[in-house]
Amino acid sequence: MSTVCKTHCATGLTDEQKNFYHTNGYIVIKGLLCKEEAAAYRAEIHDLAARLQKIKDIDASWGSAKEVSMGQQTALLHSHDVQFHSGAITRLITDPRFTRVAQDIIGPNVQLHHTKMFIKPPEKGSPFPLHQDKPFFPHDQDSMIAAIFHFDDAPLEKGCLCVIPGTHTSDLPHISTGNHHLSPEKYPLSAATPIPALAGDVIFFSYRTVHGSGLNTSNEARTTLLVQMRDPTDPMTIRTHESRGIGMMLAGIDPSCGTTRPSSEKTSPDSMTAGTMG
Repeated sequence: MSTVCKTHCATGLTDEQKNFYHTNGYIVIKGLLCKEEAAAYRAEIHDLAARLQKIKDIDASWGSAKEVSMGQQTALLHSHDVQFHSGAITRLITDPRFTRVAQDIIGPNVQLHHTKMFIKPPEKGSPFPLHQDKPFFPHDQDSMIAAIFHFDDAPLEKGCLCVIPGTHTSDLPHISTGNHHLSPEKYPLSAATPIPALAGDVIFFSYRTVHGSGLNTSNEARTTLLVQMRDPTDPMTIRTHESRGIGMMLAGIDPSCGTTRPSSEKTSPDSMTAGTMG
């Protein structure tokens, strides 16, 4: 992939944007990628999906998606660790235009937790019930954020991201069956605010911000890349949802030099001393 157009400088967030994020738990960065870049990354993702489908099933529809789609048969093409399949994606997630925004939210040091590609196929692209990401991979200091790159337009009919602003300040009880999700009776997707996006837009949000998306009923696929990031000194509460890419530094440094451990596994100084004495 050779298309590079720096239409958006690596300037990070304005004070107004920072205030909006801290109040609402999300921010939309319009046109972080130009249309040509977005189209090239879209082709990269669809080529990867075609390669993966030759060797395994990559449908990742949630069991709970049936509640949103009224039982309709849906599909969702998906892969973790996209950067290990594509050098172009590795370069994308370390692009200063992207990491500078992440630094303004997390701090100077930004560490990768994982990446995922999602393709919602035309007319049957699976929805996501409203949920917070924290139950999947809780962290003690809640520094974790997500970013969604849009490689094609995502209007409402494509099943665009929907959020409930301001929900990033509390933890809500989730239903664990069919993947962690909120009660559809208490939190219907219709209660959330749609965020239609254009190719090249990136949406950043806290992993505690309630979000979901509807069914893709359009005649075009919705193609996105999800990047989950954290402060490298923020411990996982429990060891879960680990991937090959976890720990890669996207910006800054890891002051802990890789020694940050899940808080559930921390031992007392006495027991550590006892283990080293001979």
